[in-house]
Amino acid sequence: MRGSQARVGLLATSQMPFSEVRATVGRFVSIRSASSVIVAMITEVSCEDLPTSDNYIATASVDLLGEILGGERPKFQRGVTNYPTIGDTVDLINAQELRTIYAPSGSDQINVGTLQQDRSVTAYVDIEEMLSKHFAVLGSTGVGKSTGVSLLLNEILKSRPNLRIFLLDVHNEYGRCFGERAQVLNPRNLKLPFWLFNFEEIVDVLFGGRPGVPEELDILAEVIPMAKGIYTQYQNADRIGLKRVDPKQVGYTVDTPVPYRLVDLIALIDERMGKLENRSSRIIYHKLISRIETVRNDPRYAFMFDNANVGGDTMAEVISHLFRLPANGKPMTVMQLAGFPAEVIDSVVSVLCRMAFDFGLWSDGVSPLLFVCEEAHRYASADRNIGFGPTRKAVSRIAKEGRKYGVYLGLVTQRPAELDATIISQCNTLFTMRLANDRDQALLRSAVSDAAANLLSFVPSLGTREVLAFGEGVALPTRLRFKEVPPHQLPRSEATIATVPSIAAGHDMHFVSAVLERWRGATSHRDVPNDPAINERPAARTTTLDAPMLQPSMGLDPDRFSLLKKPLR
Repeated sequence: MRGSQARVGLLATSQMPFSEVRATVGRFVSIRSASSVIVAMITEVSCEDLPTSDNYIATASVDLLGEILGGERPKFQRGVTNYPTIGDTVDLINAQELRTIYAPSGSDQINVGTLQQDRSVTAYVDIEEMLSKHFAVLGSTGVGKSTGVSLLLNEILKSRPNLRIFLLDVHNEYGRCFGERAQVLNPRNLKLPFWLFNFEEIVDVLFGGRPGVPEELDILAEVIPMAKGIYTQYQNADRIGLKRVDPKQVGYTVDTPVPYRLVDLIALIDERMGKLENRSSRIIYHKLISRIETVRNDPRYAFMFDNANVGGDTMAEVISHLFRLPANGKPMTVMQLAGFPAEVIDSVVSVLCRMAFDFGLWSDGVSPLLFVCEEAHRYASADRNIGFGPTRKAVSRIAKEGRKYGVYLGLVTQRPAELDATIISQCNTLFTMRLANDRDQALLRSAVSDAAANLLSFVPSLGTREVLAFGEGVALPTRLRFKEVPPHQLPRSEATIATVPSIAAGHDMHFVSAVLERWRGATSHRDVPNDPAINERPAARTTTLDAPMLQPSMGLDPDRFSLLKKPLR
């Protein structure tokens, strides 16, 4: 015996049928000491150098995990207080002892499936431990990861109906999983005003995910606080006796979440451009104005820039709508990201993560929120040169400090090795499904602190819906099988739900025309029936330069064609 490990000999006993005497890796054994039953897990089995007496069937290396304390109601606890001695009896654990280990200890337990080694024993997860110390679901594509997420979140909603859940749905596959308990948001019905974006986020939007031009950034950093001050003056102009103040003295920063209008922002930039005598210096200002107007007029960004020149402090309404305050029977928000412009997704996720944390911080955690991030490696990459820095920072802040303010984190990824190691290390409950990549397995070994990290050696061989559960949320490192999910809760991409009756009719020209209509509709201001979010958009501009258009002739004048490349005003 050494530390938390021991070497044991397994005997064939007359009490157990020969078919059940299977000392395999991952199975539990019980070591009967003087004051308790010590629970250990087999990590290695060998038939070499067996003693010739006493019917030894194998020798095994085991990790000591916990102990069952006797009494009228046996109870399991992690850790070993009384170590076994040489000669203590070792048996394969029986079903009754497994039930004692995995017996629910309170009302905060959810049923997620059954043990792989004994299907009669239910596997429970402690919600409080899982949520308050964050969790992650890891697994390759096609192993049932999304179904497992649906199962966990539906069980959490049942057990904690007042907990609010915010799910980033990267592939638009969870919209139907939670029925009437979830509000589904997408670019058509989301209102996320541009002034809620901090400086780094709005720069990322304006420059399409590329690094900003330093000269233009200096101008923006100067005029945005002034535009906020001007808006404050507009709002306070009708108050009797209020002294008008210089916008420069209001004290706002570029990151203060107060409204401002684009028309004021552009006017301030234009004013500075008019004061310049050097004509070449004006180009920088002109490019910045053109950049702002181009993004403002792009219908794909309507969720940000609708009413951009009207104003109105709608922050309370936005927070209430996004994070379900009050829930009104729908405590969950499913944010479908597949319809957003690719250049702006990182910024949107950054805003949502940041606002979730800040609201928890400034409300002192009164209303807990679970923030679930699908495809987490996209937003918090291990490579600091990949992705959007503020998004990683926002996710990292929830991971490190969120539990203090009632903001919990759930990460879902198929590439844990590409996820920031600091962030995943904050997740104290891991649900690991099949992973074949060596780098992913190496990261898991470094993240799992339990004595049973040896279980990870057979992660590549797990079947569909099979899970290795580690950490605070489960009684022991467990190989379990997620239970069946009802058909209406199964995730499925909306791409598989045909809205065009072309499958039966064949892929004819009507099908192609219908697809093109939807394609162009995503980048145009044309009214869409029964879609008030789109019908409210201005009708002055009908298409964008990104929308595919059929050219009437290929013989275009190059000079006239070059004008079309300039931003439309």
